[in-house]
Amino acid sequence: MSRILSPGEKAPDFCLNNQDSEQVCLKDFKGKWVVLYFYPKDDTPGCTIEAKSFSKENPDFTEIDAVILGVSADDCGSHKTFAEKYGLNILLLSDPDKKVLKKYGVWGEKVFMGRKFMGIKRTTYLINPKGRISYVWENVKPENHAIEVKSKLIELKEVEKWQ
Repeated sequence: MSRILSPGEKAPDFCLNNQDSEQVCLKDFKGKWVVLYFYPKDDTPGCTIEAKSFSKENPDFTEIDAVILGVSADDCGSHKTFAEKYGLNILLLSDPDKKVLKKYGVWGEKVFMGRKFMGIKRTTYLINPKGRISYVWENVKPENHAIEVKSKLIELKEVEKWQ
């Protein structure tokens, strides 16, 4: 059973295809802050709220030198349809083999209405420009999450300035 990674740990590198079937690697963003958020399924209520919220806040993230990467096990076609339907302006990465989901400890047993099943635990990692995990949100509630992440990033960047 994989575990959620902790602040201070090196973020495991990966390469996955995005909604345009183009390969995106974590190392491509060295020197930038990365918001790496894992979500259960395209075009479901909570995931739609979260993706639309990150898209709305994306210009602010870009301004503070951060990139947003959403990851689920959905295929590239599903991501493309989802992005087009809602006008999403963030990168959605496809991990159908669940290799990255497992590396980051977000694939595991979940319980819904008393039924146990394997699935993606809604989790967000904030990765610093040196490739280390700076902050982790588990059991994310989609409403206002993008604003919460942006606030934490601004706070961490301020602290970093004084170190």
